Amino acid sequence: MRVLLSLILISLTVSCSSLREERDEFANLSTEEQFYRDANRQLNSANYSGAVRTYQALEARFPFGQYAAQAQLELIYANYRSGNVEGARAAADRFIRLHPDHPSIDYAYYLKGVASFTENSGFVSRFLPTDPSKRDITRARDAFTEFSLLLALYPDSDYAADAQARMIFLRNNLAIYEIHVSTYYLERRAYIAALNRARYVVENFQGSPAVAEAVSIMAECYLRLGLNDLADTSIALLKTNFPDHPSLDGQGNFTVRDHVTNPSLLYTVSFGLLGSNADNTPLAPTTRPNPSIAPQSAAPNTGRSLLNILTMGRFGNNGPVGMPGDVPPVSPTDELPAQ
Repeated sequence: MRVLLSLILISLTVSCSSLREERDEFANLSTEEQFYRDANRQLNSANYSGAVRTYQALEARFPFGQYAAQAQLELIYANYRSGNVEGARAAADRFIRLHPDHPSIDYAYYLKGVASFTENSGFVSRFLPTDPSKRDITRARDAFTEFSLLLALYPDSDYAADAQARMIFLRNNLAIYEIHVSTYYLERRAYIAALNRARYVVENFQGSPAVAEAVSIMAECYLRLGLNDLADTSIALLKTNFPDHPSLDGQGNFTVRDHVTNPSLLYTVSFGLLGSNADNTPLAPTTRPNPSIAPQSAAPNTGRSLLNILTMGRFGNNGPVGMPGDVPPVSPTDELPAQ
C-alpha cells in the first residue's frame, strides 16, 4: 500500500512539474498572434523541438483561430526538421483530412512524401556508405506512392519537379531491390520465384537501368526451366535493346552463369573473410530433353521378390540383370529384326 501511494505521489509531482514548466514556457504569451510569432521565431532559429511545442500549444488554446490552419501546416515541417518523421507524416495526414481545400494542400502532400523518403534513407546512411536498394523498402514504396499522388492531383505544383526527381531515384532503387531478390532466388535454383521477380521489374519499372538485368534473368530462368521458345524471345529482346549487356558475348550469344552461391556458416559469421560461399552443385540443364527420342538405356527390370523388399535386400531374390523374362532395352540405333 505504501508503495502504491508513493507511486501516486511521484506521478502527481511529475505532472505538476510538467504543467508548471509549460506555464513558465508560455507565461509571456497570451494572444494567438503571440503564440504564432514565437513559434515562427523558434522555427527560423532552428529550435525545431521548441517550435513543435509552441505550435501544438497554439492549436490547443486557439483551435478555431485565424492561425490554426497555418500552424498545423508549419507543424509538419517543424516535426520533419526535428527528426520526428513519423510525427510529420501524422501531422500531414491530419492537415489533409481537415483542410482538403487549403491553398497549400500540395505542400502537405509533398512534405509527407519527403518524410517517408527521409525515413527510408535511415540514420546509419548519414555516416556510412550503404546501398539503399538492399534495405527495407517499405518507406520507399510509401514515398513513391505519395509523390505519385501529388503529381496526379497537383501536376502544376511548385513541388512537382522535385517530387518527380525523387520518384526517379526511388523507382531505380525499388527496381534494383527486386533484382537483388531475383538474383538470390536464381543462385539458389528457385527459378520460378526468380522469374516472377524479374518479370515484375520489366512490367512495372520501365526506364530503370535494372530492366536490362531483369530481361537477362528472365532468359536464364526460361532456359533452366526448359521453356526455350520464351527464352529465345527474352534473348532477342535483350539483343535488340541492350546489346552491350554482360550476358551477351562478342558474337551476341547468350551465356548462362555456371555457378551458384551457398555461403557456409563460417563465411556468414565472418562477413566473408573465412570459409567459402561456392556451391559445386551443378545447375539445372539449359535445354529440355526431346521426349520424342527414346533414351539410350533404361533401368533393368529388377524383379525383386516380396521377401527381398521386406528384409531390405538381406534375403530373397533381388533380381539381377539378365533374369529370365527380362526384356533388354532397345537403343534407337539398334536395327529391328526383319519381320
